Amino acid sequence: MQEKITGLARTVRDRRREPVVVQALRSTLAAVLSYVVALRLSSEPAPLTAPLTALLVVQVTLYSTLTTGIRRMNSVVAGVLIAIAFSALVGLSWWSLGLLILASLLVGHLVRVDEFVPEVAISAMLVLGVTRVADTAWDRILETLIGAAVGLLVNLLVAPPVWLGPAGDAITGLAERMSRLLVHMGEAPIAAGTGDVGQAAARLHEARRLDNDIAHVDAALRQAEDSLRLNPRVREGLLFRLVLRTGLDTLEICAVVLRVACRTLTDMAQARPADQHGPELPPGTHQALRSVLEHTAVAVVSFAQLISAQVSSNAEEAEERLSHELAVARASRDRFAVLLWAVVREHPAQWQLYGALLAEIDRVLDELGVEKRTQRLMEELDRHARARRTRRPGGRRRLRDRLPTPAGRKG
Repeated sequence: MQEKITGLARTVRDRRREPVVVQALRSTLAAVLSYVVALRLSSEPAPLTAPLTALLVVQVTLYSTLTTGIRRMNSVVAGVLIAIAFSALVGLSWWSLGLLILASLLVGHLVRVDEFVPEVAISAMLVLGVTRVADTAWDRILETLIGAAVGLLVNLLVAPPVWLGPAGDAITGLAERMSRLLVHMGEAPIAAGTGDVGQAAARLHEARRLDNDIAHVDAALRQAEDSLRLNPRVREGLLFRLVLRTGLDTLEICAVVLRVACRTLTDMAQARPADQHGPELPPGTHQALRSVLEHTAVAVVSFAQLISAQVSSNAEEAEERLSHELAVARASRDRFAVLLWAVVREHPAQWQLYGALLAEIDRVLDELGVEKRTQRLMEELDRHARARRTRRPGGRRRLRDRLPTPAGRKG
């Protein structure tokens, strides 16, 4: 019984640390505080605009709150002002509602609230539908300001969650799907006969579907990058962002190369005449290529685990596994190349497809290498350092230009 209670307490404690739970608690706190403050400052008996604005302002990350909170607040205030004008001039009818929506959308574009243009019309309709008294509408503006201020204050005082865990899980999930594709490619890579054309085409479609997975991972990574910016809980946010971003870039390159490799395998299957089995392959050729692809599949997963190692404790183990699998894959690749060379000498018409397949395998193995990853990360760090040095002298130069020039000294 004691073990069950301890396990339950540990589960609750772990759940409390999850970003989704933390974000829900922060949003609830901001909404309740804004409602309490609005009850004291507004004449409305139920100032629900304040908690509504607080919920809208408290974004997933502090960076997105600071960048979008002002635009969102502007959209709500603009909508309330438009509703005040309409309540003073016309009543609520079908044609006035249409004019209200049209004016709100146009004003939203004029005040440049970007993606929050529809919220201008929504705020205007809510205010005009609830009341047509201008004084009450001004209370709505006050409630909006209260909700926005409380939302920003909660984000500053209560540290927002860091979304490295979900981003790492998304990268690992992408790597696992790429790993399954590599295993499928090795099941019957260059089987004789025409029956494998459909299997090759299915692998090609599977490789093309990786584009949607990359888009999903990129969205999760952007959220993680925003959560690291201006976050007091993270000291090396730039390094974490670059590690994740360069890792995703590597997997994206590998996904493109795998799609091309699947196209090459499909062309191999389609190149054989219907009444022939194509060029005779030496014994062990299929097994050699299967070994290359299987060890590359394990290397892809190990690479993803190494990229997300800042949220886990198995970085060294993942790096050792990655180096081992790449070494075995390269050895299998060399054996596969020797076997293919015998086929090319007897059937030179196939050398383009075989050479392309070898080049694609080499590209994937090269991209996954530890040295390549370190080189790309160092290049990104140098680029950011140069950009930072470029910005700082410019700021000092602009400040120096604004200072008065002493008499007797030429500018």
